Amino acid sequence: MPGLTRVRRAGLPLAAALLLGVAAAGHATEDASEPGAEDLPLPVTMPDVGLELIDAAPAEAMPLDGADTGETTMPPAGEDEGEIGDPTADEVAADEFVHAADDDTAADWGALELLGAHVLPGTRADLHWTAGQSFAGSAIETPVVVIRGSAPGPTLCLTAAVHGDELNGVEIVRRVLAGVAADELSGTLVGVPIVNLLGFTRGSRYLPDRRDLNRYFPGHPRGSSASRIAHAFFSEVVVHCDRLVDFHTGSFKRTNLPQLRANLDDPEVREFVQRFGATSVLHKAGDRATLRAAATAAGIPAVTFELGEPGTLQERHVKFGVKAMDTLLDKLGMVHRFRLWAEPQPIFYRSRWLRAYRGGILSSGVRVGAHVRKGELLGVVTNPLTNEQSEIRSPYDGRLLGRALNQFVLPGFATFHIGIGSSNLPDPATASLGEEPAPDYAADDDEEERPEDAAGLDEDEDLDSSGEASEVIDEIIEDMVEDAPH
Repeated sequence: MPGLTRVRRAGLPLAAALLLGVAAAGHATEDASEPGAEDLPLPVTMPDVGLELIDAAPAEAMPLDGADTGETTMPPAGEDEGEIGDPTADEVAADEFVHAADDDTAADWGALELLGAHVLPGTRADLHWTAGQSFAGSAIETPVVVIRGSAPGPTLCLTAAVHGDELNGVEIVRRVLAGVAADELSGTLVGVPIVNLLGFTRGSRYLPDRRDLNRYFPGHPRGSSASRIAHAFFSEVVVHCDRLVDFHTGSFKRTNLPQLRANLDDPEVREFVQRFGATSVLHKAGDRATLRAAATAAGIPAVTFELGEPGTLQERHVKFGVKAMDTLLDKLGMVHRFRLWAEPQPIFYRSRWLRAYRGGILSSGVRVGAHVRKGELLGVVTNPLTNEQSEIRSPYDGRLLGRALNQFVLPGFATFHIGIGSSNLPDPATASLGEEPAPDYAADDDEEERPEDAAGLDEDEDLDSSGEASEVIDEIIEDMVEDAPH
């Protein structure tokens, strides 16, 4: 990030073992990647129309130089977004963070010091960070698994359930950690399968005060409850890492194609996403107070990995995420894998949400991953009382990155998310052996109707914080980087 100096010091290894069972509980909430649609044509309304199914077609590779570099539309702000907490700018200036990423040189490869523990190379450790206190004053401890490799390498952090009802990422992180042995690892894996433990145990996207934790990073020790939890996690865990992958799902009765959300304007992030194999990438800067945006601003390249829908565990999405992580570990030189994806991933520089023109019951058979053409029918909204129907047709050529599940919708409800302007990034590190094609998610049968009455906003809705909140975040990050030891 321009103007910010990335600071490193010798990392001290750490060992971790975690046995975590995941209960598929919770409910679906809103997919927050909805940009505003004021510049979009409204869907055409026609009576008595039929519903056509759109089959997926292979993506056509386009040269990177010809890619559309337009900006992704930003959605209107919601009631819970952009709040950073209670501290003033003076309080923030008094706070100190230290970015202590691992040094990758063999001479400095020793014990990792994290969360008050020392873990030697070639070991695992099951640690905890304190996310806050219960009303009775007892500490709320959240598991953190650390695998310190026997050889030097990067420190990769995997996080899930920042939104407590998103289960796919929890299982992906668990399987990745269970499948890596410390003696075969070069570098360090830091895994936090459930960041928002308070929301997870309630099956809720939000914290108990209904704040979205992913709107409060990097947080503040004297802010709101959400801001304090974000500060504890960011300062005690995140700043010790070199790279970060934050797993999410769609929200509010929506589902997402497996995809990375990343700020491709950052060269380090751009290089990072090229190591995930055949995973679609959507260029989005992200809200400034999200975990990935705050980490990237602090010099830690970070991405959001979206897969599927909330409130349920989807095996195909989990398998996709694990395979992507195996590919990433191999191409980072951390673990040698044999069955990996070889082809480059498609990149989308713009995206648009299509909204329902009238209220009614949405009916669609189009699956995420489908390649759609301008004018094609995506779905029909039917008024259950008058039988009046309105079509939703695509105004663009693109790929369906996400969609609302079949459900009752009000006028203006975001229904179909289309990625526009795709190209392919070259693969910077060829997989060693057994390269294989990625699965075809256009034929995914896991997308089910999941009735839900909660609302929320997804991490990648690209909502800009208020001017005051933006200044607070800038000061926090500047303090964190400038005050770090050299």
